[in-house]
Amino acid sequence: MANIKKQLKFDDVRMRGFKKRSTVNVVLEWLEQQGGKLSSQVISLHQANGRMLALDVVSQVNIPGFPRSMMDGYALIAADTQGASAYNQLPLQVVGKSLPGQGANVKVRTGTAVKIMTGAPIPDGANAVLPVEKVEVDGDSIFVMENVAEGRNIARIGEDISKGQTILHRNRILRPQDIGLLASIGLDKVSVIRQPQVRIVATGNELLSAGNNPDDYRIVNSNGPMLEALAIRDGGHVVSSKIVADDEQSIREALLEDCDILMISGGTSVGEEDLVPLLLAEEGELVFHGVAMRPSRSAGVGVIGSKLIFLIPGNPVACLCAYDFFSGRYLRKLAGKNTEWPYISVLRKLDKKLVSMVGRTDYVRVRLLSDNKVEPLAISGAGILSSTTEADGFAVVPDDSEGYEQDTEIEVFLYDQNGVA
Repeated sequence: MANIKKQLKFDDVRMRGFKKRSTVNVVLEWLEQQGGKLSSQVISLHQANGRMLALDVVSQVNIPGFPRSMMDGYALIAADTQGASAYNQLPLQVVGKSLPGQGANVKVRTGTAVKIMTGAPIPDGANAVLPVEKVEVDGDSIFVMENVAEGRNIARIGEDISKGQTILHRNRILRPQDIGLLASIGLDKVSVIRQPQVRIVATGNELLSAGNNPDDYRIVNSNGPMLEALAIRDGGHVVSSKIVADDEQSIREALLEDCDILMISGGTSVGEEDLVPLLLAEEGELVFHGVAMRPSRSAGVGVIGSKLIFLIPGNPVACLCAYDFFSGRYLRKLAGKNTEWPYISVLRKLDKKLVSMVGRTDYVRVRLLSDNKVEPLAISGAGILSSTTEADGFAVVPDDSEGYEQDTEIEVFLYDQNGVA
């Protein structure tokens, strides 16, 4: 630490960004240009939901692989039903039964039918299926009450998927129904883009790990668990989440650990113990430090090799804000997800004036009111984490605005992923 403190006397890199903070849009534009393609990996279908396909998927089979019934009824020859009606019932003899996975070891001939279940193979000779509700049953005979066209209610070979067909394209984010489709063609594994590897570091001699009670002048690390949950939500694989002391060696070692994204919370401002920006500048490049926003003005971004490092303020609300604006957006980009806010949004009118300042982006916690309006709770108070749990969501006041008058309709992003009733 002696070397770092000596450096502070001559050239404090941290103050360069703080003297003229970058705008949110400048940081976002830079992030948009970063990040190469991640390598692929083969995983089980059971783990594939939400992951990005690395390759096109081409079916090696027909689905269905045999003509099958699309409903419960009777497989028959369509010509045998011509002229049938409730008043002109035509008799057919039932000569067998076709069940899913078994079929019927008989051939349908003129004047006969085979009872068949949905998904069961069409017996030889049959060319249509008449629904069960369109017949009257009398022992081993049925009386047809409606005519049916040839091919009706039969799924043809390859009707769903044909052999050689590309059923899903690379870069697709897999949904549950996609998993079912892949399983239907016989796959149990799939090639996907690997998840971004994320490390989370909380700095501070005062921090205790989760599970401990705050004691004397020490506090529990809340940012680490919160960032871990956010990173998992946004498609990252959290390799580690830990606390490191406010000393040069520990922070330097954390900065140099292998990953795609490092999020380091605390030690990011310009105080005596805020060593992260200095060490990042030594080991790589401190691209941004200090952003014109509230909260999170001490946020920053840097690079060591191909790894992006996000400097996240230690105050809990500022931590959440910096993640949502910067780290989360970049993580979602690497994971192949939509980079926009991962929140449902609604339009609501303000119940009172919301004041901001031109040149600064504000992240405003808000509460939804019963009269379909929205109440601003706070812009400041970056250390009050409970303000985010009490809030229903947040609004963003852009840097070209002085705020909004009462009754202005604004967009509100809801923390609850299920929205509101």
